[in-house]
Amino acid sequence: MDWLISILISLAVGAVIGWLAGIIMNSSASLIWNIIYGIVGGLVGGFLAGIIGIGGTWWVDILISLGGACLVIFAVGILTKSRK
Repeated sequence: MDWLISILISLAVGAVIGWLAGIIMNSSASLIWNIIYGIVGGLVGGFLAGIIGIGGTWWVDILISLGGACLVIFAVGILTKSRK
């Protein structure tokens, strides 16, 4: 049961991170897409931070997730512009 609560908290934090990243990056995507980007960005940021070897405290993990979400929004922006 603890794993379910952990997943729900991670999704909620990812949603807030996605919303903030959408504001920071001035994203034209909808709120739902920014939330999805935040959740994916948290995974990307956590993966990259693990490779580099940083993290540990909750506020560093939040900043890493925010950076990952901004990176995902930036990458999606580049990919969607190249298709047009």
